[in-house]
Amino acid sequence: MAAKDIIHDVVKRALLKDGWLVTHDPLTIVYEDATVFTDLGAERIIAAERSGEKIAIEIKSFVGLSALRDLEIAIGQYVLYLYLLEITEPDRRLYIAIGQEVFDTLFQRPSFQLMQTRLQLPLVVVDIEQEKILKWIS
Repeated sequence: MAAKDIIHDVVKRALLKDGWLVTHDPLTIVYEDATVFTDLGAERIIAAERSGEKIAIEIKSFVGLSALRDLEIAIGQYVLYLYLLEITEPDRRLYIAIGQEVFDTLFQRPSFQLMQTRLQLPLVVVDIEQEKILKWIS
């Protein structure tokens, strides 16, 4: 199991503030010969229209030496987890959680926008200082 991302606890607290119950930390995904871990699993506990909604969150701070390499890793994990979840927990939606600064800078770059659009990457954008979810991009 990999080390927790530096914004892991911030994202977890933001989810709690947004009305989610964190049910797994990490969420284990098991499929035949493969066992992988996404950072968090959560279920909606308020708002009747979204009650019972289940999500998985992969948290990424993009603080490596290369933003493109960080994107490569994030996309690889996203695709792997997405396909495994489609089989093991088809009712769970997978998101990548990022900080607002990462969204406002890196995810405005043409290469990042291309990947987000083409892969339809669902994002959770978090205000790191306020520990608050700013937007859900599906």
